[in-house]
Amino acid sequence: MKYVIVLSDGMAGRPLKELEGKTTLQAAKTPVMDMLAPKSEMGIASMVPEGMAPGSDTANLAVMGYDPKVYYTGRSPLEALSIGVEMEETDVSFRCNIVTVSENEGSYEDQIMIDHSSDEIETADAAVLIDALKEGLAKEGYEFYVGTSYRHLLVQKNGVISELTPPHDILTKRIGDYLPEDMVLREMMEKSYEILKAHPLNGERRKRGLKPANSAWFWGAGRKPALTSFEDRTGKKGVMISAVDLLKGIAVGAGMDRILVEGANGGLHTNYEGKARAAVKALSEDGYDFAYIHVEAPDEMGHQGIIKDKIAAIENVDEKVIGVVVKGLEDAGEDFRLLLLPDHPTPIEVRTHTGEPVPYLLYDSTKDLGTNETGAGKYDEESAALTGRTWPKGYQLIGHLLQEELC
Repeated sequence: MKYVIVLSDGMAGRPLKELEGKTTLQAAKTPVMDMLAPKSEMGIASMVPEGMAPGSDTANLAVMGYDPKVYYTGRSPLEALSIGVEMEETDVSFRCNIVTVSENEGSYEDQIMIDHSSDEIETADAAVLIDALKEGLAKEGYEFYVGTSYRHLLVQKNGVISELTPPHDILTKRIGDYLPEDMVLREMMEKSYEILKAHPLNGERRKRGLKPANSAWFWGAGRKPALTSFEDRTGKKGVMISAVDLLKGIAVGAGMDRILVEGANGGLHTNYEGKARAAVKALSEDGYDFAYIHVEAPDEMGHQGIIKDKIAAIENVDEKVIGVVVKGLEDAGEDFRLLLLPDHPTPIEVRTHTGEPVPYLLYDSTKDLGTNETGAGKYDEESAALTGRTWPKGYQLIGHLLQEELC
């Protein structure tokens, strides 16, 4: 038996008046999900423990079977694992987004958070800007590292963890109310605005109609993580397929292999089919028992607040990921169990993560798991909730997929 998780990041949402009371998942055309739903078990699972922030970090740890209250030490340390940064026990790391803030008259504090991703800036462009920050913000005990797209890293020696606000939580808001209390970090962010706003690359971006990537924004502080081996816990040899450093870092921490797919970029136009084909090959030819396919696009489109693009992302996951995986494993003659779910909702109207339980679908190629429950003919938030099946401790759901209890 082979096992697959398709994690459609931020796919769940809330009813929208623009869609006549439907969510983007309900409005999307998803023939593959609709084909699987009547044969599958559905329900809802809480991937964000009470009292914890609804981030992709805590939620994906839970989906992977790691209780966030036990294993979570911060987001950026997981990303540091992916980048290959060796952290000391006393180090503190920070996610460093390259963001777009307004360029109005007045102080840095008076600017507005426009885009947490700077139009999903390409890594090559972002690397140029990070190099400028390395030079302009050089400070003993602080080191910048290039990540992917708008997602980068700052490591502080002998640091102190402080509460910091994710930029995607304050879109359209004045940033002065959310700047760090740590004056070193605050001053670095202010100076980054001066450096990046005047950078020639941003002049080129403005000419091309792209948003300027004009400020660093620090958040997601944490210390060196310590995850137990996924294979030791489950007996399954696993592989992670994701474009996002956070997920790749979780894989490193869990001792899983990673497959880097050409053209996979974490955006709407990522290489969906390439990810799916890589999973099929890993499971059917390369000796892996478990594949985790992470698709960032629905989450990013939720942050952008663009209804049609979030629907398009969901439809792409349906056709180009789930459809390709199901057909590929069937053609290879593999028996498999597939779990489809988001990590958290990213509703269009709030443009950030929320902590509600998420809908899941569990399909087994060897048997019919459907029970003719109310609403079980379609996979969406409402139908999954109507089944009455709930997992309050979402980190236990993977054991149900693998048909075993995990320690």
